[in-house]
Amino acid sequence: MELFIQQMINGLSLGGIYALIALGYTMVYGIIELINFAHGDVYTLGSFFSIAIIGLLDASGSLKGVPLLLVLAVTLVGAMILCGIVGVLLERLAYRRLRNAPRLAPLITAIGASFILENIMQLWRGPSPIPFPNVVPNVTWHFGGVSLSSNEVLVVVTALALMAVLQIFIYGTRLGKAMRATAQDRDAAQLMGININMTIAL
Repeated sequence: MELFIQQMINGLSLGGIYALIALGYTMVYGIIELINFAHGDVYTLGSFFSIAIIGLLDASGSLKGVPLLLVLAVTLVGAMILCGIVGVLLERLAYRRLRNAPRLAPLITAIGASFILENIMQLWRGPSPIPFPNVVPNVTWHFGGVSLSSNEVLVVVTALALMAVLQIFIYGTRLGKAMRATAQDRDAAQLMGININMTIAL
């Protein structure tokens, strides 16, 4: 029983990360009907960028005396901005021209974009695995034979919070409604005055 509970905790922690990536995949496929193979690479690029920011701040001594939440906010916002810029560039340079092309063409382009991003990251950081810096003090609680770390709790809570924000964004904002309209009928959405190029890029 303890093994089952432990594996369930591990699964929830990893599942929170996978769920966020899966949400991105489904949003892209729902709007432009393209499996974006470069999606995971964009996430990885954001992680590497976060590691670089934390490394620079730590090396310069800027982390001393800085509130932890501020460090996390800076790295998170910086990674999101970088991922957003890369995603918009991919859509503008690689996918937009192939919207009306046979379905195989954007699929091959997505695979090519994935290879390019992977090789850029290998040249930048090398092929070896890189552990993420332990910015948040990791505390482990033991309940009999079951262990629960503060990092696992943080991952699950953050994933749930981001999912809730995304749900509110999709169903409670005009831009979210524009995304849903574009996903249902792109031509009708354009006739209703929705800028589908901007919607797809976002």
